[in-house]
Amino acid sequence: MLETIRGIVDDQAAARGGRAWLVAPETGLVLSFAGLRDASLTLEAFLASRGIAPGERVAMFMPNGLQTARLFIGVMYAGRVVTPLNLLAQASQLDYVLAHCDARLAFVAPGERERLAAAAARAGRAIELVTVDPDCVEFVVEPRAAQPGRAPLVAGDAALMMYTSGTTGVPKGVVLTHGNVLAGGRFVSRAHALGEADRVLAVLPLYHINGQIVTAVAPLVHGGSLVMPRRFSATEFWPMACAHGCTWINVVPTIISYLLAGPDPRSAGYDLSAIRFCRSASAPLPTEHHRAFEDKFGIGVIETMGLTETAAPVFTNPLEPQKRKIGSPGQAYGNEAKVVDPQSGHELPDGTSGEILIRGPNVMKEYYKLPEATARALAPDGWLHTGDLGLRDADGFFYITGRLKELIIKGGENIAPREIDEALYRHPAVLEAAAVGVPDAHYGQDILAAVVLKPGATLTEADLRHFCERELGRFKTPRTIRFLAELPKGPSGKVQRLKLLDT
Repeated sequence: MLETIRGIVDDQAAARGGRAWLVAPETGLVLSFAGLRDASLTLEAFLASRGIAPGERVAMFMPNGLQTARLFIGVMYAGRVVTPLNLLAQASQLDYVLAHCDARLAFVAPGERERLAAAAARAGRAIELVTVDPDCVEFVVEPRAAQPGRAPLVAGDAALMMYTSGTTGVPKGVVLTHGNVLAGGRFVSRAHALGEADRVLAVLPLYHINGQIVTAVAPLVHGGSLVMPRRFSATEFWPMACAHGCTWINVVPTIISYLLAGPDPRSAGYDLSAIRFCRSASAPLPTEHHRAFEDKFGIGVIETMGLTETAAPVFTNPLEPQKRKIGSPGQAYGNEAKVVDPQSGHELPDGTSGEILIRGPNVMKEYYKLPEATARALAPDGWLHTGDLGLRDADGFFYITGRLKELIIKGGENIAPREIDEALYRHPAVLEAAAVGVPDAHYGQDILAAVVLKPGATLTEADLRHFCERELGRFKTPRTIRFLAELPKGPSGKVQRLKLLDT
C-alpha cells in the first residue's frame, strides 16, 4: 500500500495520466493526474531554490482555485508540511499562527497579500510572501540554480498542519502525517464505495480539513475527480453539479439550510438522478433538515462526523439507505471508538453519555510545540480524547450531545445544547438555532438560545418560548432568546457556540 502523498500522486499519474483530477468550473481549466505530478515536481524545485528544506512548514493564504489545490497537494509531495491559514481568522489568531508555525515562506492570493504582510509584521516574522493567482494555469519557477534536495518520505513524516479554531484559547497546530492524511482519504473512499467514475462537487474551502481530505485527497486515492468552484453559491450549486456530471456532493449543515431555502432545481429542468448521495459533516445535521432535504431533492443524506485531529472522518452512516439512522453521524469506520466517563476514564455501557475517544491510523501525530496539550489529548495507548459528549447505541451508532466545554449545567443537571437546538428547529419559522449556557446566580447556569429566522418569517420571543415549553418543559426552556441575522461559524460551517456569549 502506498504510504505517502508523493507515492499516490506518482502512481495515479502513471495509471491515469491525462484523466481529470480537478475541474475549475468558472474558468474551464482542468488539472489532470499527470499535470498534478508535473506541477508538484516543479514546486519541489521551487521550494528548494528558496532554501525551504524537507520537513519545513509552508503556509498558504488562498481561497479555492486550481492553483490552490495544486499547491496544497504539491507541498506535501515535495516533503514539506503544508500549513493552510484560515481566511476567516481574526487578526489576533492570524498573528499567533504566523508566529507559532515557523513558516519562512507563504503562498498568498493577490487580494490577501496586504493582510498577510501586516500580520507577519505584527508577529515579528520574516516570511517570504509569494503572490499566486488561485486560478492561474501554470506555476512558473524563477530560473535559479538549485537542486531539489529530495529526501525519502515515509508514512510517519509530517505532511499537513492545521490550526484549530481557537474559540477557547489560542489555536493549536494539529500535525498530521502522510499516513494520517491517506488514512482519512481511504476511509472516505471505502465507506462510500467511490471509484474513478465518481466526481464530487467540492464547495468547502481548502483551508478546512473537510475540504482537504474528503474532496481533494479522497478522489486522489480512488482515482476520481472533483469540481471545485471558488466558493459556494446557492444559485449555482445545482446547475454546476449537473453540468459537470457530479455523482456525489459534500456539504455542511449550513449549506443544506441554504439549499432548502431555495427552489427545487428539478422544477427548472435539472436532472439530479446522477447524484448518488449527499455527504454531510463538520457539524450535527438537524433531523428536520435531514428529512426535508431528502424529501425536496430526492437525494439521500449520509451524515458523518470528523475532526481535524483525525484527518476528517471518524463516523459515517452506511451507504445503504435502509441501514442509516437519522440523528446519528453513524458508526466508527476505519478506527475504533468508545465512550468513557470523563472523570474516571472507565468505558461506559451502550446508552450512557460520556466523552468519545478515538483510536486509529488517522489520529494525529501531535499538537505542534505543545507537548502538554498533546499528552492531555493523546493517551499512551493511542486513544484520542475528542472532547465530544455522546453515546453509542446497541447497534454501534453514535449520537453526539455536545462538547465537554459547552455542556450546560443548570441546577446540577446536565443539559446537552443539541437537545435545545433540535426543539427550536422544529418550529416552522426557524432557519438556524444554537443554545449555550450563561451564568446564573441561582442555577449556576441558565440557557441562552440564538435563532435565525427563515426569510420573510416573523416570530416573537414570547411565542418561541411558549413553543419551547411545550417541546422541552419549563426547566429546559431558554431563559433568553436572541434573534440574529446569522450565527457565528467557523470555516466549516460549524456554529461556534461560545461566541454567542459575545453577541
